[in-house]
Amino acid sequence: LQFLPQVEEMEISWNELMGGLVFLFINLSGGMVATLPRLCVLDVSCNAQLTQESRRGKLKNTHTSGCPAGGSLRCLPSVGELHLSCNKLLAGGLSRLTFHLAHVTHLERLDLHLCCLTRDDLEALIQVLPSLTALTELDVSSNKEVGGVVHLLVSALPVTQMRRLPFNSCYMSNESFTALALAVSYLRTVDISWCKVVGGHLALLLDALQPSVVSELRLCSCELTTDDMQHLAAVCRRGCLSSLRALDLSYNSLVGDNGWCSLFAAGGLGSLEDVDVSLRPSTSAPCSAWLPALLRALPQISALARLAMQRWTADCQEREQLRYCLKKRNRGGEEGRGGQNREGV
Repeated sequence: LQFLPQVEEMEISWNELMGGLVFLFINLSGGMVATLPRLCVLDVSCNAQLTQESRRGKLKNTHTSGCPAGGSLRCLPSVGELHLSCNKLLAGGLSRLTFHLAHVTHLERLDLHLCCLTRDDLEALIQVLPSLTALTELDVSSNKEVGGVVHLLVSALPVTQMRRLPFNSCYMSNESFTALALAVSYLRTVDISWCKVVGGHLALLLDALQPSVVSELRLCSCELTTDDMQHLAAVCRRGCLSSLRALDLSYNSLVGDNGWCSLFAAGGLGSLEDVDVSLRPSTSAPCSAWLPALLRALPQISALARLAMQRWTADCQEREQLRYCLKKRNRGGEEGRGGQNREGV
């Protein structure tokens, strides 16, 4: 590593025999990573040894050459991204890592998704969050226990500068969903997919959004209702989602035809590039009632590059109408951009 002083990104994920945290915090930090002053991204996700070393407590009294105890990460002055995701055995051992994490005050992105974090792990993380004053993205999604501490996480974060804070698959409660609404107005990406509590309460989240801020809204499998979709349509009409580029409404079979019609007739989605309204693999339903509204809306969504409608059924005439509308729209888009290639919808 001393021969690669210009390295800015290091990925050692999916290396089960790499040596885990002992390798990361002792072998690397001891004078080796200190020779990488430009290192900005460190990825040790999916590393079984990392989690095993953490559980054995080998970080407790770490001493490294040139770095005092607890200063291992301090030897990485430029690291702005730290990826520890998909280390399920990290559960119960995160507190040993947060002791070191407190020294990385310049950290902007921290990824801990799918780590089976326990309540103790999350409380340790919450304790260190106020020290991470540069943080703009925190991913603790796919950790079931997170749903019970959302209010504590939001309170500990620099909320006004947060841009991404996904809580998908986190078993959120009504209380935690309400707490999220306090932070959502500043987020560029909102992902609460697979959180059933959202259904019937989406208005609470949407009303907290600031105009033209959010660029991704992911609500897959949230048991959304027709009323939820109509409220989303009203927000679109007000122009609050004019900057939205990705909208995931898939696997929400409780939404009736009126809900889909309202959404596609609302307008205000001119920046949308990706939309998914697919149904679950085990279901199907006709789209005849709301397809005309979609066809009328497509010319106004000039940036659209992907439209997913899996398992919605249509007769031959409806399919032909959709194909013709998409073909005409894409041809017009190519001409408007000087004949450049356009990704198919």
